[in-house]
Amino acid sequence: MNIRSQISMVFHLDKCIGCHTCSVACKNIWTDRKGTEYMWWNNVETKPGTGFPTRWEDQEKYRGGWEKDGDSVRLKSTGKARIIPNIFHNPSLPSMDDYYEPWTYDYQNLFNAPAGDDQPTALPKSMVTGEYIDIESGPNWDDDLGGSSLYAKNDPNLESLTEEQKQQLFEIERLVLFYFPRICNHCLNPACVASCPSGALYKRGEDGIVLVDQERCRGWRSCVAACPYKKTYYNWTSGKSEKCILCFPRLETGQAPACFHSCVGRIRYLGVLLYDADKIEEMASKTDRELVNAQREMILDPFDPKVIEMAKANGIHEHTIQAAQESPVYKFVKVWKMALPPHIEYRTFPMLFYVPPMLPVISSLDGEARKNMAEGLFPEFDQARVPIEFLSSLFTAGDGEKMRYVLKKQMAVRTWRRAVTVGDISKETAEKMLIAADCTIAEAEGIYHLTSIATLEDRFVIPPAHREEAIEMMDDPLEYKQHAGFGFRDKPTRGL
Repeated sequence: MNIRSQISMVFHLDKCIGCHTCSVACKNIWTDRKGTEYMWWNNVETKPGTGFPTRWEDQEKYRGGWEKDGDSVRLKSTGKARIIPNIFHNPSLPSMDDYYEPWTYDYQNLFNAPAGDDQPTALPKSMVTGEYIDIESGPNWDDDLGGSSLYAKNDPNLESLTEEQKQQLFEIERLVLFYFPRICNHCLNPACVASCPSGALYKRGEDGIVLVDQERCRGWRSCVAACPYKKTYYNWTSGKSEKCILCFPRLETGQAPACFHSCVGRIRYLGVLLYDADKIEEMASKTDRELVNAQREMILDPFDPKVIEMAKANGIHEHTIQAAQESPVYKFVKVWKMALPPHIEYRTFPMLFYVPPMLPVISSLDGEARKNMAEGLFPEFDQARVPIEFLSSLFTAGDGEKMRYVLKKQMAVRTWRRAVTVGDISKETAEKMLIAADCTIAEAEGIYHLTSIATLEDRFVIPPAHREEAIEMMDDPLEYKQHAGFGFRDKPTRGL
């Protein structure tokens, strides 16, 4: 057992209001330099919708992540035989059209325009060429239009729906959307790290944060193509790759990352997970439907005396183990099984998990529906305005039962709290729903507390930084930077 620690995150999508405060906070701190104008290390997408860059989930086009190769895995976008031919043209790389051409406005015209009969305007100008442009897209161009057929019909997750479901989804009375904030997932099995020919990308041993060594980066851009979430960017001024650093200077001083700290809806949670790095290759080789459980299996119980003993033997500080025991992420992911990884089928094992949204159903909760609830039954989640297949495609590799499990538990907790605070539903009925949703009263109260009334200290459990005791995945730091990051003690024989 090779125990390591990982800073991990949960985003509660039922609480996101799409205000983009997180994106602006990140932009102001990290990507306000020349060459980073189009970068959004944190962005908030509207779902159903095409996302940023456009259709980033379409891996037939972008070839990101890993694919199953017998009892192992290999990168989709690159490899030893493909790296040289792709130096000058990589067909899997997103283009500026897939992102957008960043622009500003000719504000000087507002101040310097001569007197005239018309109000002067500030025309948009490209931040790349300096020429006037017609704005055609942006980082969330389909913001709040995700529920319409104008953009949502191009969402790759809709491919799992039948034509009838697609038509029903876009009927005006069914229009619905939810927000989907994204940052780098700091994966356990990061394709970006494995794809880098110069070894510039690496995964920090003490907390699992994935970083780019700017001294070693040679601008190959293999990482951009290999990341299935498109969270590695190329700085066209410096010729280097850049990405979210999870605000590690803030974490090392006990502060939450900027996007977490600024979140208006308080949807974000941060904590430590302990995991067994020896299992990564084996678990990544599972079938798509097995991957969610496989990732949970890698996450270890921080209260287990054997785990604690082996973690200490592997150099993990006692403070980190204590933080893992108090981690809200551990509760959401491992204990309550409510938080799910995005597109686990990419096999990168993302360390950012999402509590899926409780989407509204078509029928109102009265009459027969209320009678059914009184008998301990759940509303038909298959009648939700966004089909269960869509959410399953996004979070459970198409496994609808795992998605129903989460939605049932959320509904049961809501019903229990309504029975406690409002009283129009009996506690007996609510308890039946909890039992049917594999949830106890104590667990329901814990979920309610962490979801609704948690303090800053409850949501962000940040261990003290122990850089002097950092764990490296290999004894040789150079070898570690070149080949590690996915937890294999030996680098894969293919895919690098």
